[in-house]
Amino acid sequence: MQQYIEFLTGNPILSLVWIGLVVAIITSFVKQKTAGYQIVTPTQATALMNRENGVVVDIRSRDEYRQGHIAGAHHILPSQIKEHNFAELEKYKAAPIIVVCKTGQTAQESANELNKAGFENVSVLKDGLISWNEGNLPLIRSKGKK
Repeated sequence: MQQYIEFLTGNPILSLVWIGLVVAIITSFVKQKTAGYQIVTPTQATALMNRENGVVVDIRSRDEYRQGHIAGAHHILPSQIKEHNFAELEKYKAAPIIVVCKTGQTAQESANELNKAGFENVSVLKDGLISWNEGNLPLIRSKGKK
């Protein structure tokens, strides 16, 4: 125990870094366990879409959406979700909703908003469309405006 105390007092900056990392890991773990959504892999997302009529919500920009999106995906911007402006999704409140962004990071906030709005089964695609592309899964390219 004496060695730990000597280390902490002799290396205050390194000690703070370690404490910060431990706090960040614990916070991340607690946040993930208490979140109103699940993280799903592309394989799990495909199963949700095929077996349980899952609905994909793509929250990327309009240009990114046109460059390639998952078949049948609804394009809704995060700002629309924050404003609860997603009337086209209301009929899917009981269906699995899979929120997709480019990397899987920005989709988490939108997934929480959808959960708060009463959607029962909300998921986020792990690593977003990056993981979808790495799995060599198909994308639909849009022509013109949508």
